[in-house]
Amino acid sequence: MFEAIVCGAVLRFFQSLFQASPFILVGLFVAGVFQRLFGPEHTRRMFGGRGLRAIFRAWAIGMLLPVCSLGVIPVVRQMRKAGLPGGTILAFALAAPLFNPLSLLYGLTLSEPFIIVAFAICSLIVITIVGMVWDRQFPATEQLEPPSAVVPVGWKRLLSIVVVGAREIVGASGAYVLIGLSGVVLLTVLLPQGSMQRWMNADNPAAPILMSLVALPAYASPMLAMSQLGTMFQHGNSVGAAFVLLTLGAGMNLGLVAWTVRSYGWKRTGGWLGLLFGVVLLLSYGIEKPLFPSHTEMADHTHAFDVYCCPFTKDVHAPAMQVFARLGQDVQIHEMASFLLLMLFVGLGIFLQWFDQYWVIETWLERPVAAAVAPKTRLDMVVPAPVLGGTALIAVIVVSVVGCFAYYPSADEVFEEIKIAKTEALSAAMAGQHEQAIHWIAVWDEWTRKLQIGVYLREWKLSEYHCERARIILEKLEILEHEVADHDLDEIRKLAAELNRASLWMKVAYLEER
Repeated sequence: MFEAIVCGAVLRFFQSLFQASPFILVGLFVAGVFQRLFGPEHTRRMFGGRGLRAIFRAWAIGMLLPVCSLGVIPVVRQMRKAGLPGGTILAFALAAPLFNPLSLLYGLTLSEPFIIVAFAICSLIVITIVGMVWDRQFPATEQLEPPSAVVPVGWKRLLSIVVVGAREIVGASGAYVLIGLSGVVLLTVLLPQGSMQRWMNADNPAAPILMSLVALPAYASPMLAMSQLGTMFQHGNSVGAAFVLLTLGAGMNLGLVAWTVRSYGWKRTGGWLGLLFGVVLLLSYGIEKPLFPSHTEMADHTHAFDVYCCPFTKDVHAPAMQVFARLGQDVQIHEMASFLLLMLFVGLGIFLQWFDQYWVIETWLERPVAAAVAPKTRLDMVVPAPVLGGTALIAVIVVSVVGCFAYYPSADEVFEEIKIAKTEALSAAMAGQHEQAIHWIAVWDEWTRKLQIGVYLREWKLSEYHCERARIILEKLEILEHEVADHDLDEIRKLAAELNRASLWMKVAYLEER
């Protein structure tokens, strides 16, 4: 039993770290831009200082940047150094992890578009109320630190951004990220496998409260939170609990709480958390019935929250080997590449800390140029640091939007991936390989959803007929998942035949009947 819990905790820790790596890298880059290109003055100007206008700007900017609740930590640290008020900083910290172009598009295929828009508006209400009350109750929370020396124009400015990111990830930001990931380990130890399958049913009035207790220590990337939201709506779970999951699960973690305590003290942090939980729970109960999808039947249970529980039972065989097998199956290529790049930042940061005893690189980066060099041509111009920083942030947003086309490929590419997932899922299901079947069913489900988004991105339309073809597949996959869990071979064979036919008709619809 002890080995299963330890191995389960290790698995959940690294699954979360791999998922967070791309967002942490973006956060380190944005932190470097704030410190080295914007500086305190232009950072304050971008967010607007104090008041309702500043909080709305923080919400809007946060919604555009592709960061998660871990990736936002180095950014809020730089905002704090720039002298921004606590209400604005905490508004940004909550808003940034909730939505980005990738997760927003994904969310629109998981539930009614109106619900996702309503959740975005509710998040703005939460952020506005909490931010305004915070600033009123705790005025003068600004703490401006001396700005970093200006780095001369040229490639040194770009190198300085890398240095900031490397020092952040092995410094305070890295420590807060580890604290945030410790919440995942804590839940794995406390929650046995499958223990949350019936907690979030719509007929459970305590569902939002139970979700709030789990969501804060949990780590949910924007994509994971969206997929769980879709599963909750598909199973007829509590809408209020879904909103709590998005706001607190995707928007918060223990590392962010620890940073708040360190920056503002226990009293202010307690007041902020109490106010945040109160507003979120009040809204969650208010939207429970109005937003509940009327066409959805309430399911008996859901597997959406198994990721927060221990992945292994006490009688599991060789859990250490299963950790490597699960990571090999679950980690995607872009997550692995981001993780390796993040480890390079960690290595660079450790090297710089060791090398500081001999030579501090910032001294060289900040050394002024002896004499200005005149531009050779009209195109050889000096770009002011704030302009370069603004361009860099816009580039991050543009890359995020353009990345949607890579993350949601064309229909031809998707059907090649669906073919693989279908073969693996049905073969494993009929062979009685439960874990393998569940994994590939989830992959098949995800590619089916990506198919709809990819087609919409390229054609700006998606007929109800095409949506219905995809919906049939998704419904049958859900039934197959339950039959695999019940080990009903006759029903599995029947569903396999139905899924083969439905998959063929979906392929014809998306490739030939446009």
